[in-house]
Amino acid sequence: MDIKEILTITENHVRQKLEGEGSGHDWWHIHRVRNTALKLGKEEQADLFIVELTALLHDIADHKFHGGDEEIGPATARNWLKSLEVEESIINHVFEIIRDVSFKGAEVETPMKTIEGKVVQDADRLDALGAIGIARAFAYGGYKGRELHNPNIPPENHDSFEEYKKSTGPTLNHFYEKLFLLKDRMNTDSGRKLAEERHQFMEEFVNRFLSEWGGNVEL
Repeated sequence: MDIKEILTITENHVRQKLEGEGSGHDWWHIHRVRNTALKLGKEEQADLFIVELTALLHDIADHKFHGGDEEIGPATARNWLKSLEVEESIINHVFEIIRDVSFKGAEVETPMKTIEGKVVQDADRLDALGAIGIARAFAYGGYKGRELHNPNIPPENHDSFEEYKKSTGPTLNHFYEKLFLLKDRMNTDSGRKLAEERHQFMEEFVNRFLSEWGGNVEL
């Protein structure tokens, strides 16, 4: 099976599995991450086959929807690629990126070993920023039944992935616990440039949100 066939079959598989999902981790998230990762990958001279394949599979079985199981995502991706008889070295590379790609807490380092991993991680994080990031944050908060905001519940700096996974705070806390931290954790120059503008937009949104929360809105 050639590269094009592998990518086409994988895209169809992921789309069928995630299309219509309502928490912000749907097919269109994959589609955006794939496109952004390819853009970054070209600029960073990464292996675009690895980049695209990993971007397509990076959320195939997200721990958030599988009882916090950190291993199910990379394992599911490995099994899928084995079924397509993909070369073992490629499977291992994709597996390692998916295993390490997720944000795991404010105080937890998540370094990527290869330029392909750095590119996919940046693309995934960029989709958590800006207007799309805001929409996804509140979509997921609604999916989990969380409050929009509660001034009596302060944000936390999670120092382990276990703590981060157990967090049940209001959605606005997520901006302080994760989203506002991503700009400075971009791996690539290309990613940093895109993150800067999206970060600024989120800051403006949160400031406006808090102003309206207090009833201080201009008429």
